[in-house]
Amino acid sequence: MGRIKPFQILCGVGVCAIFSSTAAKSPILPLFANSLGASKADIGFIAAVSTVVGILVSLPAGVLSDLWGRRRVILLAMAVFASAPFLYLLVSDVWGLVAVRLYHGLATAIFGPVALALVADLFVKERGEKMGWYSSSTLVGRSLAPLAGGVLLSAGAAGYQNVYLACGVGGVLALLLALRLPVPPRKNPDRPSPAAGQKWQETKQGLREVLTHRGILFTSGTEAVQFLAYGALETFLPLYALQAGFSAYQIGLLLGLQVVAVTLTKPLMGRFSDRHGRRLPIVTGLLLGAGAMILVPFCASFWSLLLVSMVFGLSLATVTASTAALVSELAKARSCGAALGTMSMIMDVGQASGPVIAGLLIGTWGYGVGFPAIGLALALAGVVFLLAVRLPAPAR
Repeated sequence: MGRIKPFQILCGVGVCAIFSSTAAKSPILPLFANSLGASKADIGFIAAVSTVVGILVSLPAGVLSDLWGRRRVILLAMAVFASAPFLYLLVSDVWGLVAVRLYHGLATAIFGPVALALVADLFVKERGEKMGWYSSSTLVGRSLAPLAGGVLLSAGAAGYQNVYLACGVGGVLALLLALRLPVPPRKNPDRPSPAAGQKWQETKQGLREVLTHRGILFTSGTEAVQFLAYGALETFLPLYALQAGFSAYQIGLLLGLQVVAVTLTKPLMGRFSDRHGRRLPIVTGLLLGAGAMILVPFCASFWSLLLVSMVFGLSLATVTASTAALVSELAKARSCGAALGTMSMIMDVGQASGPVIAGLLIGTWGYGVGFPAIGLALALAGVVFLLAVRLPAPAR
């Protein structure tokens, strides 16, 4: 089987899986939680629950993929993607929603770092660009999800059920596509397979190297702050827009077109970082995102809020097109899964903190304080990364 075909299959899996998981939370999750009687602080907690799972699971999933192989672990994630959406149909209270979000969080926690590790296995010189193309393919699903969710929510009393049924279809398709991923050939077929104990010792050594690597840890922390802001915006932008009088369809457009901006620019940002280094796009993207967050509460019209939302999407693309590629380059081949799992774990700390911190800030001081405070955190992260991380020259 040709080298490009597994990459194409993986992109297809990503489209369906990310559509399924995103449609289950954007824009439906805060609105569904609100309909169950959840407070703003409760909504922040509910939004963060699935991401908390990533804090606990992403690193073990990455290590497991180094040990067992990427395909097996991806199939495990797909089983969760295919089953979790149907459980939302049984939810009748806030704690039931929390339980389902915990289970659903396993899917992205496992799939995210392992899929990126598989891309890193397939490509070296064009790693940033290919990771950008893979991410953009998944963002097709992410951008369609809020748009589809907004339309289905507008369908009447059965809106919530329709959204979760659509999520279920996406999850099942992802599983069927993942079954077509080939079993990778052994690199040295003439040599006997290493003993399980030896492979485990190599994996542990690689994990130790990752967890003590300054560049990997600081880069992961930088991405965590970026996703803290993203988690806050994804959760509370719909409520801010609802308060401003926008329709469910308009709210879906705000989030969907933001992801379109990420989708269209991420491969370009990845190619730029392949050629010119990872440092400049990371810092620039953080500062751009900071400006967008600060401006959110000053946007009174739909079009101004849409512009700011898309600028934030551009900032997200600029940062994340470089961070994963940088971490995979700093790690040794035997520990790429562990390195990307570590990054995903730290990132999930940020994304889980975002809705909680924003919920507390907005619940106490309002949107005029909550969004700008998180914007200032992004700007500070850019300064820290600039001072703390020294990068090697880009490969030519």
